[in-house]
Amino acid sequence: MQTFKRAVYIVNGNMDNDQIERELAQTLPKLATAIKQFEIMQTKDLEELVSYSQQSAAHIDLMIIHGGDGTIHQVINAIASLPKRPTIAIIPGGTCNDFSRMLGLPQNLGKATDAIVRGNTTAIDIGQYGDRYFLNFWGVGLIADASNNIDENQKARLGVLSYFISTLKTVNQAEPFAYELEIDGERLTGEAVMLLVMNGRFIGTREFAGSDIRPDDGKLHVFVVKNSNLTSFKELLQIKQEKTDLSELNEVAMLEAEKIRFLSPNGKPIDMDGEVYRETPGEVKVLPAHLDMIIGE
Repeated sequence: MQTFKRAVYIVNGNMDNDQIERELAQTLPKLATAIKQFEIMQTKDLEELVSYSQQSAAHIDLMIIHGGDGTIHQVINAIASLPKRPTIAIIPGGTCNDFSRMLGLPQNLGKATDAIVRGNTTAIDIGQYGDRYFLNFWGVGLIADASNNIDENQKARLGVLSYFISTLKTVNQAEPFAYELEIDGERLTGEAVMLLVMNGRFIGTREFAGSDIRPDDGKLHVFVVKNSNLTSFKELLQIKQEKTDLSELNEVAMLEAEKIRFLSPNGKPIDMDGEVYRETPGEVKVLPAHLDMIIGE
């Protein structure tokens, strides 16, 4: 068991008080055995979340984030450019929790807390696009459109299912666009309905990238999805199978890269870790071993 001297515990303030009370009862007693001093911060809005993360980062050696992928994405962006960054731990508290799945963390709160107490850490890569950062994925086309089409009321009622409903609706509306990329200095052109840059393996709880894709391999993995049909999505799912010959895939191309310049199209919305903002063109690059994060077994 690793003992941390000082930590902060950031709780997504969007949860109701009864839920917070129940979930803290499962985590705090165990964390007390591994942390000498820590404070709890229930953030009420994005501004407070970002400000608190930045201000506390230099004075702690562990930052525990209790929330979903959106909360984690904002914290990563708040601290990624700082000269001193604490170890990051995640307690899954969102709809999909793709970040915690990527790190091999249990989705059960108690077991996820046990992983923090054990304190196994790995230096994790992150992606950068301009002055923004992503831990899991960067995408344009179908994925950004699907995120924009999510019904928030439906998400509250149906959870993960709302993502699949939005994707099904968006697939029927997707139209191919011309693209021009420069991947580690080599030009690539064609048409696609989605360009996806992955650092992790999960989107919407679904693991679709091969076991050779890791968030600590110093590389990003580029997927070019050519058509919005069932064959394309079948091939995406096949990529996770170790026996799949990638050269035989017709609707999906996969490449490895450290730097990707998106020369065209112009004005396409960008989805980073489920948050849609910015537009193309621009440059994506990997920052190897940028964050120390607690992982599962």
